[in-house]
Amino acid sequence: MEKIVLDQELKKKVRIGLIILFIALTIVGIAFYIGNASFRTFMDRYILRKEIIQNNVASIDISSLENPSIYAYSKYITILNKNILTTYSSSGKKEYEHEVKITNPLYASNNRFLGIAEKNGQNLYLISESNILWQTEIEGEIQKINVNKNGYLSVIITGGSYKAIIATYSPAGKELFKTYLSSTTAIDTAISNDNKYLSIAEINTSGTFIQSNIKVISIEKAGVDPTNSVIYTYNAEANKLIIDIKYQDKNNLLISYDDGIHVLYGENETESISYEGKKVTFGSIELNSYSVYTIERTTGLLNTNTQVIMKNTRNTKRKFIYSRRNSKRFKK
Repeated sequence: MEKIVLDQELKKKVRIGLIILFIALTIVGIAFYIGNASFRTFMDRYILRKEIIQNNVASIDISSLENPSIYAYSKYITILNKNILTTYSSSGKKEYEHEVKITNPLYASNNRFLGIAEKNGQNLYLISESNILWQTEIEGEIQKINVNKNGYLSVIITGGSYKAIIATYSPAGKELFKTYLSSTTAIDTAISNDNKYLSIAEINTSGTFIQSNIKVISIEKAGVDPTNSVIYTYNAEANKLIIDIKYQDKNNLLISYDDGIHVLYGENETESISYEGKKVTFGSIELNSYSVYTIERTTGLLNTNTQVIMKNTRNTKRKFIYSRRNSKRFKK
């Protein structure tokens, strides 16, 4: 009887010892995984299978000799080749094919809508998943297009007696109105998410300084009287160059300048990001509710630290910072 009790106590102690050993090994393994780059690479590749290789992901065969144009939107990937626009799902399955008279494409997408046009040409299409909703030929040369999440589309046109013409279309392809710019150059356009406003980013280079402006137009008023449809004009500081604009949630208009990203709440501008004194390698206003940019910092003779910063455009105090350290290697 005494021997049985001793055996049970021994087994209990062995189990406890094994549990403690397992926990200790786990802690040591985690610490070694974090601290040793070679071990981490081995674990990621062969044990955890984190590395993505050709054999375990979906793929689409593309001939580089044919120089296709590739564009992703919504849940699709499109490939334009020899006037055929082929649409694939995220798993690589071919979904649709459309014949389009375009060889040098301009793209714009939002939600499930894809606008595609011939750069410096006349052909313009609006596509939604499996359907070409409408197509038209423009008088003049298409320079840029924009589409909002509901399928309203605006296009910047040059080549006439005006410096630029902006045509606005409904989701059904009806031309709603045209806006004419006689002395300024159109840089970008954006249509609000509620379909009420068209914003036009323009620059004037005729004076001593570059002057960037944004005209906000009432789409409803422009359909009746285009010449008296401007709700207000926002004038940026002298020599600030607008690159592009985009409407986000609650119709906040993001403005990307050459020296930062700002937010326009109605007629009031609030600075969101300033690039001054920073080595910014990338900036974008394409995310919903956030602007994003990257900063490269030199942390030593052979090392750099790249920071990706995402800043909330509705709550400017809220931001996320991701860092990655890189070692610079010199070829012998």
